[in-house]
Amino acid sequence: MADAIDPAIISCYHAHIYYDDASRETAARIREEIERNFKVEMGRWREAPVGPHPQSMYQVKFDPEEFVRIVPWLMLNRDGLNVLVHPETTDAYTDHAVNALWLGEKLKLRLDILRKHKSG
Repeated sequence: MADAIDPAIISCYHAHIYYDDASRETAARIREEIERNFKVEMGRWREAPVGPHPQSMYQVKFDPEEFVRIVPWLMLNRDGLNVLVHPETTDAYTDHAVNALWLGEKLKLRLDILRKHKSG
């Protein structure tokens, strides 16, 4: 494992909760539950695609220590919404394209936006 990457490079995680007009109420309920039960930093509602994200979403930022609590909860309580969970390192492209965890359908991200951040 000499070439293994040390997980200590992960500063935090992001969960992106995707929704559309029909599922916005579900996304709001899940957001309230997350805010009430976990140590997180909530991002604002994004009503249109932004960055690499192909549809409306909000971001949930959490520390590595909270991963073991919030990710299993999302697995069981995402109520049909698609969720992207990725580490935050110094390589945004690899974080989203290679080291991501998907709950639900894997959406096609607009990765070309992140290619400029890809490390060599």
